[in-house]
Amino acid sequence: MKQIVIRYWLFLSMVVLLMSCSRGTEKQPEVAVLPNIVYILADDMGYGDVSVLNPKSKIRTTNIDLLSETGIVFTDAHSTSAVCTPSRYSILTGRYPWRSDLPKGVLWTKDKALIRPERETVASMLQKQGYATGVIGKWHLGWNWGFRDDDPQEIDFSKEIKRSPNDAGFDYSYCLLASLDIPPYVYVENKKATAVPDSIVPGTSIDQYDFWRTGPLAPDLRFEDVLPNFTRRAVDFIKDQKDGKPFFLYFPLTAPHTPIVPSKEFQGKSGINPYLDFCLEVDWSVGEIIKVLKQNNMYNNTIIVFASDNGSSSRSANYPVLLSNGHNSSAGFRGAKGDIFEGGHRVPFIFSFPKLLKGKSTYEHPVSLVDFMATVADVTGFKLEENMAEDSFSFYPLVNNERDTIISRPVINASSDGSMALRESAWKLEMCAGSGGWLSHPTNREAEAIEGLPKYQLYNLDADPSERYNLMDENEKRVAGMISRFSKYVKNGRTTSGAPQKNDTEVPESQEWIIER
Repeated sequence: MKQIVIRYWLFLSMVVLLMSCSRGTEKQPEVAVLPNIVYILADDMGYGDVSVLNPKSKIRTTNIDLLSETGIVFTDAHSTSAVCTPSRYSILTGRYPWRSDLPKGVLWTKDKALIRPERETVASMLQKQGYATGVIGKWHLGWNWGFRDDDPQEIDFSKEIKRSPNDAGFDYSYCLLASLDIPPYVYVENKKATAVPDSIVPGTSIDQYDFWRTGPLAPDLRFEDVLPNFTRRAVDFIKDQKDGKPFFLYFPLTAPHTPIVPSKEFQGKSGINPYLDFCLEVDWSVGEIIKVLKQNNMYNNTIIVFASDNGSSSRSANYPVLLSNGHNSSAGFRGAKGDIFEGGHRVPFIFSFPKLLKGKSTYEHPVSLVDFMATVADVTGFKLEENMAEDSFSFYPLVNNERDTIISRPVINASSDGSMALRESAWKLEMCAGSGGWLSHPTNREAEAIEGLPKYQLYNLDADPSERYNLMDENEKRVAGMISRFSKYVKNGRTTSGAPQKNDTEVPESQEWIIER
């Protein structure tokens, strides 16, 4: 059976390589042989909230787990950042986000588009190969609002937005600007607001599950209906793909991020708290995608990726309540959203492709969500140029049933305050003294006040997955080597092999910058 699969992929690869369109090539691909691709990205869902990854989970994510039966479960997968905007940038560009114009944090209401016009994305790459491309959900990569002529500080919702998802490779877009707790609360479809806000919704307390900030609210948006609405539209997008062209649907959810507003049928379903109820609704959404693909005979030839943009929020999810009920959203890893610790960026990541991946397999070595672009390029036969996907390492051999392959690559992560960590095999160097986040203690600011605390943290994750024993003092040579290699990755503008590239903004190479940042 394995020989048949390999022969099929050798044949497919030759066809795609001959007919695919890389830069400067006029031919279009033979679309019939190319797989559909659906990327489902949860928002603030923890590694421990997916039951196939956490046997001790108090909820069963049956639909997400179903993907693993014809896929690869990555148990050591990482978002490039412990917060959402930078993670999304890296997924779509194959590039570390700190190389962009956003060295730390996330974009806000009036911030402009982060992806530069000349930057190739997964979507634009697939467009070149004849794919229909769509994004439905939370964008959070910025776009350029139109402003009122008489007040350049006030958004004019009747004007077309610029630098939208449609300008980043998507034929169709139906999105919210950012997280569902960041105003304005307006759907934007293909560069135009679907309705002009007619009221100001007052904000709620940050300690509530249903937290959101004060801001303009459009009449066609209800907080509790956002996830179902996006799911319905994603299903319709798939139903509309009937002309034989392959399609790419990027489906970034707003859940289980705040406001935590599960639909009525999911309220109380976990028996623990609204956060886990919302996780179960995320699982339902995944199930709706699986269902429509099967109904339209597309499932077998569709790659489905499920991931989360970072770890869960210990405050929003209410960790004390979860832990008292025996559920750990971080699955025992230290920290949560925002942190340089594993709980901030070790995320669920499942890659399903029923046509090729028969049965469940597990990959236990480090990978990053930034690896998606290079992998898709290999799957579809697209030749990446030197200035594309500079930090993306393809795990295509695993997809091609070469299960014993180990993808040797460094993994770099960032915390919410921009602190960095470099992972090499089992070794992880955190170039800060604290958590790098805002909730886990000590934060970097708190750590600075602790006399005698080392400025760096070095952990062996094989021996110490909970990051309790800092081994920096007895491994000075290793630390120096890792810092030197990190500086090289910064200077070269890439971690993959190839010609050096320029970062969009100046990124200092020294460890002193990391400490002081």
